[in-house]
Amino acid sequence: MTRADATWAEVPAGSPFPVGNLPYGVFVPGAAGPRIGPGIGARIGEAVLDLRAAEEAGLVDAGGTLRAGVLNDLMALGRPAWTVLRRRLTELLTDPAYAGQVRPLLRPVAEVTMRLPFEVADYVDFYSSREHAENLGRLLRPGTEPLLPNWRHLPVGYHGRAGTVVVSGTPVVRPCGQLGPAGGRPGNPGPTYGPSSRLDIEAEVGFVVGVPSPLGGQVATADFAAHVFGVVLVNDWSARDIQAWEYQPLGPFLGKSFATSISPWVVPLDALAAARVEGPAQHPPVLPYLARAEPWGLDLTLEVALNGTAVARPPFRGLYWTPDQQLAHLTVNGAAVRTGDLFASGTVSGPAREERGSMVELAWNGAEPITLPDGSTRAFLADGDTVSITATAPGVDGGRIGLGEVVGTIEPARCLGCQGRES
Repeated sequence: MTRADATWAEVPAGSPFPVGNLPYGVFVPGAAGPRIGPGIGARIGEAVLDLRAAEEAGLVDAGGTLRAGVLNDLMALGRPAWTVLRRRLTELLTDPAYAGQVRPLLRPVAEVTMRLPFEVADYVDFYSSREHAENLGRLLRPGTEPLLPNWRHLPVGYHGRAGTVVVSGTPVVRPCGQLGPAGGRPGNPGPTYGPSSRLDIEAEVGFVVGVPSPLGGQVATADFAAHVFGVVLVNDWSARDIQAWEYQPLGPFLGKSFATSISPWVVPLDALAAARVEGPAQHPPVLPYLARAEPWGLDLTLEVALNGTAVARPPFRGLYWTPDQQLAHLTVNGAAVRTGDLFASGTVSGPAREERGSMVELAWNGAEPITLPDGSTRAFLADGDTVSITATAPGVDGGRIGLGEVVGTIEPARCLGCQGRES
């Protein structure tokens, strides 16, 4: 077992990026860098190990995939190759004999810009937190059973837009769309067009597919780790007023397709070995194709901050439908997955108020606004607000590792024909 302090590299005490983590990302060096194109790196402490340079120097061999500008070719190699590369990187960063060769390839994180780490082939978002689903059921269908009849039998999900998945730090423009009578302007009983006034967040965890599956095939729960390369944090921004008018009967569409932010670091599944836990008991029993073969619940603690103030700490380990079940359900009809596919957990919420992963829950649909340290309140997001989501997990050495951060700041709407309207 590798100790966090076993590396010769400078890693601050308590860093979320010890040698037992080593997430992958894509970066562009600063003006003083040796090249201007994007390159693949692995994070160690406050530095990025330039993997293109390492492969060109003969220190690692990943078949040339580390010389690409995105992770897709590396992800397509499969788990045996991922394991060999991770072991080699660990060796390079723990054996002092390599320090002289590797140290010049370390770039300070503060001097690079992170890019979207992989080309997103497809995007699916699930609805797998029981607490979140029950909260929304109580808000949207008061006086009825919070969970719809199918919810305990299958992981509910929808297809999103791969083209609007963006890397952390990308501004989020307030979306415009059609607002139903309940969200329309006073005195107008019909739908109107304008900027969303109920812009929300969804704190989620995403899973990145490396190895594809054939059209017509199925991925069993037991094969989850053979296909999934790693994990990212996700903020699936949501316009609740646009969503409320459009979603019946086919589900979310424009209320969610305008932006989905992900963290820049893809944490390998192997780095999360100590975080694996049994998923919650499921009643009624699931159908055989959804039966869990291994424990793929993950003991992750998320934190949501609004303008620098922590407002929620959702616990991922209680997620009712675990990611192996999500992937099995995604493919049970014969749908293929491709390298670069992203599927996300859906909003993560726990039983306590401070564990809710969306503002519609935190502020209870506006009835209980959040009060910030400056005295201002929020039911939903205002222009200029910045939301950040972070997460940590138990590391293999007994400490904790980080999944990075996904950040977005809200910019004013740019609606055609509705300038000057309130957003």
